[in-house]
Formats: sequence, structure tokens, C-alpha cells
Amino acid sequence: MIAREELELIRAHLSAALRGRAGAVERAMVCLLTGGHLLIEDVPGVGKTTLARAMANAFTLSFRRIQFTSDLLPADILGVSVLDQSRGNFEFRPGPVFTNILLADELNRATPRTQSALLEAMSEGQVSIDDQTHSLPKPFLVIATQNPTEHYGTFPLPESQLDRFLMRIEIGYPDAEAERNLLLGEASGDGAPTRQLAPEELLRVQRETAAVRIDAAVAEYMLALVKATREDPNIELGVSTRGALALKRATQGYAALRGREFAVPDDVQEAAESVLAHRVLLRRNEGGAAEKALTVRRLIERTEVPV
Repeated sequence: MIAREELELIRAHLSAALRGRAGAVERAMVCLLTGGHLLIEDVPGVGKTTLARAMANAFTLSFRRIQFTSDLLPADILGVSVLDQSRGNFEFRPGPVFTNILLADELNRATPRTQSALLEAMSEGQVSIDDQTHSLPKPFLVIATQNPTEHYGTFPLPESQLDRFLMRIEIGYPDAEAERNLLLGEASGDGAPTRQLAPEELLRVQRETAAVRIDAAVAEYMLALVKATREDPNIELGVSTRGALALKRATQGYAALRGREFAVPDDVQEAAESVLAHRVLLRRNEGGAAEKALTVRRLIERTEVPV
């Protein structure tokens, strides 16, 4: 079972970096425990990049940040083969994707061609360049931030790429006390924690999370929620099988976070909105992420919970 000391160490560090937003901290922890990629979508200036940096600083892992812009090219992310004139052959020079934790800052400011450069890396932990396949370090986690798509200069992420993210979360504004402390000059707490976890510790935690037991009743509950997204008249594209597996992983993450070796329906309910909402496509393509989240919440409320 995951040591309570390790969980509290991660929680304390993320909470210090993102004061007054416990829900966002817990969802970020679930992604760390399960090794799932995280998409953070919110307005500028509420702490998206701060949270991403804090997630990386909780561990002794390699960390790279890419600022996505409209002129960024796939080679700027993946790397490029360069001619070695002395040897007469091409030498591969890896790009910033070759790291443990990659912060893709403002991902939706890049063009669709550049966005898609991350697809293979996020799905398979490797990149293919010039008929050569290069494995990425383990663990490998993408933390992407994006501004709401209605903001100027953004390119909406396609469904295929959204499906690669385990969870999509919003951070929101801090509570009044936390914001007051920031205005009074209190440190944000986004530096290194008192003790950082080693890569081997993170991999072990992820293995233990993947071993959390899912019994038949809980699995049927997850399938019922997924089926509801496929049958709802307001939804044009329901959750895929990859999305169902993502819901299982996030459910295991919440169970591990609660100190249990088995999942319960409450874990499914806590995970469902952040896992499923960005995976559905509404028939009336209006309202964006907020309307998708509301639709999924209604499905959760209508779906019978096993006892």
C-alpha cells in the first residue's frame, strides 16, 4: 500500500504552491499516482504553470518547459537529425520532449500540426523520426495548460488529442484568505519541498495504484456511465473505450489517495467529470467545456449507484 507519508508530502507541496484550491490539488495528485497526462484549462493568471512546476518539483525528475506559439514546429519539440559532416551520417539530436515531466504551456496556441507532434509520445512513450523510434524516459508525463478556446489566437485541440489526457481540470480563483495572503507578500511556496521523491519511488507508487482492486459492481457502474454518454440525445460523440480505461485508472487513483486498496462508487463519482467531460462532443457545439461538464454531471446524477 502507498505510504501515507509520501502522499502527504506531495499534497503539502502542491497545496503550498496552489493555496485555497484543494480540489485541483487532489486531481493533480491522481494524475501523478496513475501516470496520466493532465490538461489544465483556465483563464490566464490563476496558477496553471505554477501547479505544473510544483508537480515536477515534488520529484527528482528531469523537467522541461515548452512555450507553445503559432510559429512552433514539430522538430522544436521532438528533435531533428543533423548531418555529421566528419562521419558522413545523420545524428539525432533529441528535443525537449525527452524528459520525465514536460510542461506544454499554452498548448492550444500552436497550430494543429505542431499539437499532433505529441500524440505518439503521449500514447506510447516514444517518438518516431526518420524511420527511427526513440523511447522516452520513464516515467513520462505531459502537463499541458491552455487558455479557453474563445480567447484570441487559440487553436482548439482535436478530439483525438483530448482523449490522450487522463483528466482535464480547471483551477479557478483562490479563496479570499489565500488571495489576501498573496497580496500581503506571502511566498507562493512553489519551490522544492523539504524532501523530493526519487523516480523509483514515483514508479513504485504508480504500480501500487494500478493494483487497486476494482470489483464487478464498480466496473458495471463505470460502464453504465460510459454507456450513458453514448446514448444521451445531447451528445454526438460519446466516450471511447480509451476513455473507459481512463475512468478506471482515475478511480484507482482516488482510492489510493483515500488510503484504500479497493475502489468504491464514490471514487468513480469523484473521477467521472474530470475524466469524461472533455471526451464528449455535444450535438449543439456551443458552451464549450462548461456545458460538457454540466452534461456529464447530469448523467452522473441520473445513473444508478450500486449498493
